[in-house]
Amino acid sequence: MLRYPALFSPDGDGYLVTFRDIPEAIRAGSTKDEARSMSADALLSAMDFYFEDRRVAPPPSEPKKGEELVALPASASAKVLLLNAMIDQKVMASELARRLDTRPQDVNRIVDLNHATKIDTIAEALEALGTHWEVSVK
Repeated sequence: MLRYPALFSPDGDGYLVTFRDIPEAIRAGSTKDEARSMSADALLSAMDFYFEDRRVAPPPSEPKKGEELVALPASASAKVLLLNAMIDQKVMASELARRLDTRPQDVNRIVDLNHATKIDTIAEALEALGTHWEVSVK
């Protein structure tokens, strides 16, 4: 899973959470725990901008002192990697659909963060781009 460094800063009566790698992801909470619980949602919501604009989503950087890591869900992480690979290789949905022997609208669902997609399907799409998905446990 992709884990992005987040900074939780006191802000008035609550806490503000920001991500230096993903500046679109900003959320506030009344308490640090509330800000923490909303941080993953803020990160996931901000990823929509990269998908809508068809921009490469920045990879997570190493955390700095005072930052905490916030994880994207596994399926969203895989979709971010797929989006980035498609953009890097200049592969449109129609071309990936041809490689997968499916329809472009099926590929559009694969790269939709709001659509539930089996991880095997995302892995197959990554393979069609000449990359592969690896899973590890630490």
